Amino acid sequence: LGYTCGNDISARHWQRDDLQWWRAKGSDTFTPLGPAIATDIDPGNAMLCTRVNGEERQSSSTDQLIHSVAEMIAFASQVIALAPGDLLFTGTPGEPPKLEDGDTVEVEIDGIGVLSNPVRRES
Repeated sequence: LGYTCGNDISARHWQRDDLQWWRAKGSDTFTPLGPAIATDIDPGNAMLCTRVNGEERQSSSTDQLIHSVAEMIAFASQVIALAPGDLLFTGTPGEPPKLEDGDTVEVEIDGIGVLSNPVRRES
């Protein structure tokens, strides 16, 4: 069991227009992960922050999650068989920032590091 940063990207126009969200969340470059997998952090008390172009847009602690990480794992385990390499995302603290072509997004979790990725509009 380990923890990492993930950026759950959504293409809002597809999310709004399609009946299913697979395309809006499943494009080839969506859901970047990293920069490392940590096994020694407290998932119930870790600070996380999202920045766009260096400006903080979200900041919260995992102790503010509606359901704890342990509760999420327990619930998911009742519905599906979890296997090595599976990912569970906790959701976002507050309103997700709107992204524009040319932006740089940073997701940071204390004890893990900073995941940084550019935003590029597909032509």
